[in-house]
Amino acid sequence: MSEHANAPILTGPALEGLDQYSSVTDIFHAAVKRFAPKPAFTCMGQTLSFADLDRLSGDFAAWLQHETDLEPGDRIAIQLPNLLQFPVAVFGALRAGLVVVNTNPLYTEREMAHQFKDSNAKAIVILANMASKLEKVLGKTEIKHVLVTQLADLHGAPKRWLINTVVKHVKKWCLPIRFPGH
Repeated sequence: MSEHANAPILTGPALEGLDQYSSVTDIFHAAVKRFAPKPAFTCMGQTLSFADLDRLSGDFAAWLQHETDLEPGDRIAIQLPNLLQFPVAVFGALRAGLVVVNTNPLYTEREMAHQFKDSNAKAIVILANMASKLEKVLGKTEIKHVLVTQLADLHGAPKRWLINTVVKHVKKWCLPIRFPGH
């Protein structure tokens, strides 16, 4: 065995002090506390502060824990492009003790079915624009909870209404969907 077998792979000033954290959620809680008023994410002119991210992801985690039968260790697929909902869903799922299955929003139906079945995902957060593909493969998966979000759901009114209405009714990017029992 090499003399370097137990040596850390990553080193440097950026990693100093990481041993004080026992999980990614510990790092998250420290960051949102330290940087609360500062911008965390911006999308289409809307910015979430670290405090907003803490509140929204906490609300999502609480909903997952109290309104679903998901348990720590269960897998949740997140199939979103770069929207404000993405970090909220990821950190909310982690805070609820779930395992995140990051899913490419450009996947074909075949790729979606394979990843969801292979990962044993029991829930999904998906953009409305892509949900019609999920509708076609849902029966081939173990997904019991489908959470659909629209493009501008985390934007303020009236911008949220305008963007979501244009995407759905003018551009017709959202096909009608129906998830019986979900």
